[in-house]
Amino acid sequence: MIGRLRGLLATKHAERVVLDVNGVGYEIAVTPRGLVELPGVGEEAVLHTHLYVREDQLALYGFPSEDQRNLFRLLLGVSGVGPKVALAILGTFSVDDLRRAVVTEDADALTMVPGIGKRSAQKLMLELRPKLDLPDAELPSSGSVVAEVREALEGLGYQAAEIRDALRDVPGDLPVSDMLRRALQELGRRSHEAS
Repeated sequence: MIGRLRGLLATKHAERVVLDVNGVGYEIAVTPRGLVELPGVGEEAVLHTHLYVREDQLALYGFPSEDQRNLFRLLLGVSGVGPKVALAILGTFSVDDLRRAVVTEDADALTMVPGIGKRSAQKLMLELRPKLDLPDAELPSSGSVVAEVREALEGLGYQAAEIRDALRDVPGDLPVSDMLRRALQELGRRSHEAS
């Protein structure tokens, strides 16, 4: 198993990077969020990796932090979740926001992930909650920032699909007010383009 790689970042693409480790170029799939966290091309990078093995495929998935990689592995253990969906989830949520959504049973937040509907989100919540094994001290007192922003946008009359598209490119680690402002700007831009 390849658990971690350190080397020079040879190339960066939308969904993958090539990491040169002592002359060997490893092609590694990454999330857009992970791509942003990596240094520039030609600089040294460390990726915590997971080697996905199937009869017809060997694929390497990389993450800037061990927490992200471990959560990716947990997601792969949920029935019906493959690497593509697990990457989409980690591309949409930070580790803390996903934990918060699961602990607070905010299934609607998971519907923001492309390819996950209401029933899939509820099933994912049920299977993921015991695997996260959070002590009571880590239980958040309120819903996630993403959930608050989504509820505010729903209150303004926006549909779930519009909200999901608007929040897709907004960083999940912003304060509620900043995230809401960015989402409204994106919704306004899309509305202007459509007219």
